[in-house]
Amino acid sequence: MKRFVITLTFVLVSLTVMRAGDRPVTFDKLPHAAQKFIHTYFSSQKVTLATMDDDLVRPEYQVNLADGVIIEFENNGKLEKIQDRNGNIPEGIVPGKIIDTVMKYYPDEKIVEYEVGRKSYEVQLSNKVEIQFDSRFNVTEVDN
Repeated sequence: MKRFVITLTFVLVSLTVMRAGDRPVTFDKLPHAAQKFIHTYFSSQKVTLATMDDDLVRPEYQVNLADGVIIEFENNGKLEKIQDRNGNIPEGIVPGKIIDTVMKYYPDEKIVEYEVGRKSYEVQLSNKVEIQFDSRFNVTEVDN
């Protein structure tokens, strides 16, 4: 009986692991908030690939656009991360206080990555400097 339980547990875990992973989805299968975000900020861009990280509890989504922008969304469609190697993240995505801080201390750099955490924000600049902010947009860490 013990061997049966161990074998059954192994099979169930294996099936779960095999099921998990990224799988392509169509645009209309993205959460509504993610679709709205893309229509608002990237209406002229073509979605080249959308995937769902098929986590059993909270799936996450990644959308690749034709110009190389990569956007990650939480399971509810809330923005998690955006990357644009050219530093052309549309106005309105990154909070103004973060932009003001970057412009004050790094006026010649562009934001190439923006990430939203539970109680924090992080940006990476074109010179590879990473800046972390708390929920009130105060700088908490700078990583050169």
